[in-house]
Amino acid sequence: QVPLVESGGGSVQAGGSLRLSCASSINAANSNYMGWFRQAPGKKREGVAAIASDGFTFYADSVKGRFTISQDNADNTLYLQMTSLKPEDTALYYCAADMNGYLYSGSWADLGRYNYWGQGTQVTVSS
Repeated sequence: QVPLVESGGGSVQAGGSLRLSCASSINAANSNYMGWFRQAPGKKREGVAAIASDGFTFYADSVKGRFTISQDNADNTLYLQMTSLKPEDTALYYCAADMNGYLYSGSWADLGRYNYWGQGTQVTVSS
């Protein structure tokens, strides 16, 4: 069983909105961090947003004010509300969970922090 499954991707015009969902079969409420990452063709995977176990949120500078990360622990689902989308937001978006049993001291955006990954959902923004 895949522990994290993303959905909600699609094709939109610039200025549009999408909401991504990440359904978790693991107990994400026990995660240290849950995050969204993205990878555009030919580019490295980068952190988009994350939410810590205390509810504190983190965002990449490129999405601040446009994207909102949230988590519903009752149904083990992570969300990413994306508004004012730009062509440069086009990428494969991944959900990730830090379920490590130790305290990771690096950044929320470090790929190495996360030990569970989804398979991704494509977001395409046209100009």
